Amino acid sequence: MKVLLELIRIILIFGIAGTIISGIVNGIYINIGVDQYGWLGSIAILLLLFVWYRNKLQFSGWYSGKGKE
Repeated sequence: MKVLLELIRIILIFGIAGTIISGIVNGIYINIGVDQYGWLGSIAILLLLFVWYRNKLQFSGWYSGKGKE
């Protein structure tokens, strides 16, 4: 059950935070006139969220197995 909760947590973090931050970055790109590169900003945001999860958020969830150390 804890693994399922952790997977739901990961999906929500990447889904909600990624969508909000990507929307902000895409809005900035559209305002300055480089809207064709919005996908590149979205990929960068997903990579940043991944690094943030692996370095910080991984240790504050429900999962308590060996891989958490």
